Amino acid sequence: MKETNVGVIGVGAMGYNHVRIYSELENSNLLAISDMVRGTLDKVSAEFNTTGYIDYDNILQIDDIEAVNVCVPTVFHHEVVMRAIEAGKNVLVEKPVASKLNEAEEMINAAKDANVKLATGHVERFNPAVKMAKQLLDDGEIGDVVTANAKRLGPFPPRIRDVGVATDLAIHDIDIFNYLFESPANTVYANMSSELKNCEFEDHAEIITKYDNGIISILETNWLTPYKKRQLNITGVDGIISVDYGDQTLTLYKENNKVENVKIENKEPLKEELRSFINAVQTDTEPEITGQDGYEALRIVKAAMDSSNDKKLVYL
Repeated sequence: MKETNVGVIGVGAMGYNHVRIYSELENSNLLAISDMVRGTLDKVSAEFNTTGYIDYDNILQIDDIEAVNVCVPTVFHHEVVMRAIEAGKNVLVEKPVASKLNEAEEMINAAKDANVKLATGHVERFNPAVKMAKQLLDDGEIGDVVTANAKRLGPFPPRIRDVGVATDLAIHDIDIFNYLFESPANTVYANMSSELKNCEFEDHAEIITKYDNGIISILETNWLTPYKKRQLNITGVDGIISVDYGDQTLTLYKENNKVENVKIENKEPLKEELRSFINAVQTDTEPEITGQDGYEALRIVKAAMDSSNDKKLVYL
């Protein structure tokens, strides 16, 4: 099997897992990593026996590297991704695609002009329970969808310092709604605030979104809950699909009290995401989650933040 040479820029908590998976994947060859923290860089490069650089430009100058993963803090996404595109590299950038919508647009346009791939790392799309939910919806198992609600709750993560819970967590489920419904959002109403003294951004958010096809989604997310909860319920005219993201389980509820625990083969979503990205590079096809997908999810998050700030419904 052909291997694609890759580099990872930013090898902290999430980036470390990218490095680990690339060292395991059959279709990739990890050539180099970069991180600004010398201790982290030395530890990870030693563990995975790969070359490490403080300056990520060194990675971009390696001609043999065809693809890079950008796992730096969100505020640096635009800068690093644009440099990588200029160097002719295919890029997977962790979610959110960028800090600002205009930055995301520049990245998308630059990748198109350079004829390279730009993928966004919305990892929940590769959760096998989500994949199964999509298949059941496409097969009409619960009829026309009326509404969906999601809960993504947990304790405050001290490592997240540059964005709030809406951009860090809510964006996962917003992207899932976009994927499942295949319809543009048209209105957003949200309430957000910060209750924690050690968090300068919003730490809880409640977001209601309506889509062109009439579906309404209700999302609750916070950094206030002492345990993690990742749940999605989709209600159709003929039944309900209930997904537990963490357990990768799906329950199908139909009329006449029929309940089915749908069999799912558990997989590591991040490994599936990176395998898919490399496959897109090798086959010169569109990534499963594009830069545009990342833009659309970010657009709804920004609208939700505007709605909360202005205390009004936002039209998209």
